[in-house]
Amino acid sequence: MAVKDVRPGVRNEEGIATVLGLLKQQFGERFQTGQSFREQHSHTTTYLPSQLPDGVVFVESAEDVKAIVRACATHRVPVIAFGTGSSLEGQVNAPSGGISIDFSRMNRVLAVNAEDLDVVVEPGVTREQLNTELRDTGLFFPIDPGANASIGGMAATRASGTNAVRYGTMKDNVLSLTVVTADGEEIRTARRARKSSAGYDLTRLFVGSEGTLGIITSITLRLQGIPEKIGGGVCAFPTVKAACDAVIMTIQMGVPVARIELLDQMQMRACNAYSGLSYAEKPTLFVEFNGTEQTVALQSEQFSVIARECGGESFSFTANAEERSRLWKARHDAYWASRALAPQLNGLSTDVCVPISRLADCMVETQADIEEHGFLAPIVGHAGDGNFHVLILFDDKDPADVARAEAFVARLNARALSMGGTCTGEHGIGQGKMSFLEQELGGAVDLMRAIKKSLDPQNIFNPGKIFAPAEGIADA
Repeated sequence: MAVKDVRPGVRNEEGIATVLGLLKQQFGERFQTGQSFREQHSHTTTYLPSQLPDGVVFVESAEDVKAIVRACATHRVPVIAFGTGSSLEGQVNAPSGGISIDFSRMNRVLAVNAEDLDVVVEPGVTREQLNTELRDTGLFFPIDPGANASIGGMAATRASGTNAVRYGTMKDNVLSLTVVTADGEEIRTARRARKSSAGYDLTRLFVGSEGTLGIITSITLRLQGIPEKIGGGVCAFPTVKAACDAVIMTIQMGVPVARIELLDQMQMRACNAYSGLSYAEKPTLFVEFNGTEQTVALQSEQFSVIARECGGESFSFTANAEERSRLWKARHDAYWASRALAPQLNGLSTDVCVPISRLADCMVETQADIEEHGFLAPIVGHAGDGNFHVLILFDDKDPADVARAEAFVARLNARALSMGGTCTGEHGIGQGKMSFLEQELGGAVDLMRAIKKSLDPQNIFNPGKIFAPAEGIADA
């Protein structure tokens, strides 16, 4: 991650002016160009600087999206999709200006197919909204990135989260999409069938494309049955390595854990202070098991044995819904808890993911790096799939401190790549990780550029993301 990568693209001033006039005439009060609206739609939740769009349209239908894309394509103006703005790598910035499409009013659940365990939603539906509407069906959508993100944004960034170890990520749970392409037409990537051999897997091409290939207008999702019994708890360990060893053994022994999160000692201190908890300030695993009364009891006992073998303290188990909710609320508030450790500093949130067998090595070396360079940087991880996050607190007004933080991120990514991992498990590339993508995939990035050029020849869809900004808007 580097501020230098957040640089302006080339603006098409004449085209932008024309499109602003057209959209104001067509959408009236649903089209806004005020400074506050534009700032809200360039907001990033890290230290990356904001780059404002020129206008914001609050769409209500796929027809609205098609009309906007057609106007922008005709006049070669960028289009940036906006869900809730919770992405972490500058995905909603507008380096070449253009139009932000706000999906907050496209928030309808279109069809619940309970017998088939799937649901069709518009992109503005949020994760919490969807599960509230599904509650009476006995079904739920399991992907939980922490933030109450929009489903469209979660698909676009290939989100995952705390449940990924059992239920997978967005790429595993999206059955089909409808997408508006660069010619302003809407396509369907697949049907509702659970499997298909019909042509290219376009669904997975668009999932994770960060709005650079088209604009998602509906999503068909897999659902799961709400478990009969849910239980879980916490277990502290003497070291991060001991906690990682317990995670690795749990996964390798096939214990069907639903969530297994690792918080280091600094993160536990932050969570205790922020959420009013009183847990030991040591590396700690938060775990959860789903199933029947008998299977949850068996799984928790299996984990308890593993934890003891790895040096864990007594495993505190609960099946009480209120206690579990408080525990996971504290986990989801980890970002804000960490920021509260030093409110005068800014935060750089970054993530990597490694094969599960290298998780202990990567986290231990990262902790040593943090200690050596004197950082205040809590670690929290979706440890069950080898993914962990570091939040570096630093003075973003001090160029030397910015350089130190960015150098740490570069070392972290190099460390993960050297262990067969990836520069991002779930944050995506956006603007902040473009240089690391090249290091990770090399020549494969040229193939990605070719796909982008083929599907978006005028480079109107979220330009300056995944790949460095080009010299002109027409150059992908």
